[in-house]
Amino acid sequence: MPALRPPAAAQSSSGAEGLLNDRWVINLGGFVFGSSVKANLNGQSSSNPEVDFDDTFGKASDATRIRGDVLWRITPEHRMRFMYFDNSQTRSKVLENDVQWGDYTFNSGSRAEFKNDFQVFELAYEYAFVRRPTYEVAASLGVHYMDMKLQLSGTASGIDANGNPFQGQASTKVSSLPAPLPVIGLRAGWVVAPDWYVDAQAQVFRVKVGAYDGNWSDLRLGATWMFHRNYGVGLGYNRFATKVDVDKNDFNGSLKLDYSGLQAYLTGSF
Repeated sequence: MPALRPPAAAQSSSGAEGLLNDRWVINLGGFVFGSSVKANLNGQSSSNPEVDFDDTFGKASDATRIRGDVLWRITPEHRMRFMYFDNSQTRSKVLENDVQWGDYTFNSGSRAEFKNDFQVFELAYEYAFVRRPTYEVAASLGVHYMDMKLQLSGTASGIDANGNPFQGQASTKVSSLPAPLPVIGLRAGWVVAPDWYVDAQAQVFRVKVGAYDGNWSDLRLGATWMFHRNYGVGLGYNRFATKVDVDKNDFNGSLKLDYSGLQAYLTGSF
C-alpha cells in the first residue's frame, strides 16, 4: 500500500515554505499606482473621437487602493485563486477643449466632472505542473471580469432623450462596460531563504466573442518576508493593460486602460 501524503502544513518548517504548501494563502494590501484611461463612446448617429481622460482632466494623483488575493490549495497540485481590485476616482477641471461623449458635447471653458468606477474580479484554476521543495510553476485558466463605469457632467450641448436639441447643465447616463474575459497564465514561486519568498505571474490573452473584442496583459512580481510562521509582509510591482471594443446598447465604443505601480501587502498562510 503506498504511503499517504502528510498534510501540507506538516511539510513546512518555515514561513516561506508555508507559502508553497499551506492550504490557504491570503494577501491584502494597498496598491499605489499610476493609471491611464482612454475611451470613446459613440453617439446615436456618429462615431466620436477618443478621449484621453488623463490629458483632459489632468493626471490623477497617485492613490492607494485595496487589492486582495486568496489561494486555496485543494491538493498540492490543484488550487483555486481569487483576486479583487477596486479603484474609483472623481476628477473635475475647466475644459480647455470641447469633449464629445456619446450624444453630448461638453463645452470648453466650462467646468466638467469625470467619475470613474473600476473593479476587477478574477477566478482561476491553477495546476502546479512543477513542484519541488523550494519552488513551483503553475499554469492557470479562468475568468477575468472587469467592470468600469464612466460618467461626465457639466455644461453641454447635444440631443436630449426626446431627440430635441439641448444646451445647459447635463450629466450623462452611467456608461457601463462589463467585460467578462477568459484568462490564461503562468505563475512561479521560489523559497529563496527560510523567511523569504519570491513569486512572479504573467497573464496574456486576446479574444473576440459576441459584443467584445479585446486583449490584455497582467504582469506581477513580488517578494514576501515571513516574520512569523503564518504571517508576513511583502512588496510587489504590477502592470495591467487592456483594450476592449464593445458594441452593446449601454456602451458602444472602445476603452484603453492601464495601471502600474507598487503594492505593499500583508500575507497570511494557514
